[in-house]
Amino acid sequence: MSVTVAIVGASGYAGGEFLRLALGHPELTVVQATSREHAGMPVHVVHPNLRRVTDLRFDHPDDLREADVLVSALPHGRLAERVDDLAARCRVLVDLSSDFRLRSPEAYRRHYGGEHPRPDLLGAFVYANPELHRPELPGATRIAGAGCIATAAVLGLAPVVLAGLLDPARDGVVEAKVGSSAAGREAGPSSHHPERAGVVRTYAPTRHRHLAELEQELPGAPRLHLTAAAVERVRGVLVTAHVFVRPGVGERDVLAAYRGRYGDEPFVRLVLARRGIHRVPDPKVLDGTNFCDVGFELDPDTGRLVVMSAVDNLVKGTAGHALQALNVALGLDERAGLGFPGLHP
Repeated sequence: MSVTVAIVGASGYAGGEFLRLALGHPELTVVQATSREHAGMPVHVVHPNLRRVTDLRFDHPDDLREADVLVSALPHGRLAERVDDLAARCRVLVDLSSDFRLRSPEAYRRHYGGEHPRPDLLGAFVYANPELHRPELPGATRIAGAGCIATAAVLGLAPVVLAGLLDPARDGVVEAKVGSSAAGREAGPSSHHPERAGVVRTYAPTRHRHLAELEQELPGAPRLHLTAAAVERVRGVLVTAHVFVRPGVGERDVLAAYRGRYGDEPFVRLVLARRGIHRVPDPKVLDGTNFCDVGFELDPDTGRLVVMSAVDNLVKGTAGHALQALNVALGLDERAGLGFPGLHP
């Protein structure tokens, strides 16, 4: 089986990462990568890691051809403007932006500050989190990638939320530390190197848009508050969530929830070591991988449960989970193209 893939907006970080993964996939054939700015150039000019991996050149978006799978890596808001045109050119449309992650027009309005341009399509895309949406993915023709912070936070909290272990009367706080690549390829004042280097800067104390996905994907959770800080890594998200368990819930209950939910998951690993320096999730060991590492510690005196989860924001946080979801949609091995185990040191 060979499935043809075209990537629109392939010169950005998300598009380039999907391109890298797809080129190493045994069942996918990348037939086109588009870029308005770099049309005609070899893709390795923009993505030097792909030198001698592929001979592809960027095509202009106006020259987009049909393919079995079309991956949209356009900036947020752009796919919604031309979704009908792109969907007509493929069997499966995968969106890596935020355009179709939410199912509720009201939630979009509240968190994004405006009306969605295509509210009729909200809910038509399957949220690309196989750990929670695997039953909906086989045969899916519209797939919406999740946010990177949302992916780490949802995977970290889902087992205890869905098991009903958290105290609904006590709010939870989710704090995320995020690498610079999450801001995308286009530089801005806050990502200029002299401003970005060395920082541990809180950039979203409140009102981070990924909170919308936490509310959507974690029904029954206590009220959650999300704060995000920029740190001096290129890749990676580390989420630390502070939530409270119900009276009588102990460590065994929490551990059973995580093992029950993730025991057979190919890309979620529980980090529960008692010795050594790698006792908690660390984005450093996840660079380039599709793993989400999850750990926790429960304070029995206060009932405070500290959940830690880490991902590579460009792989498990963006292109990797989208490819994982696409594998399920196409009936392929869910792990295909995603076997890189990371590096250490």
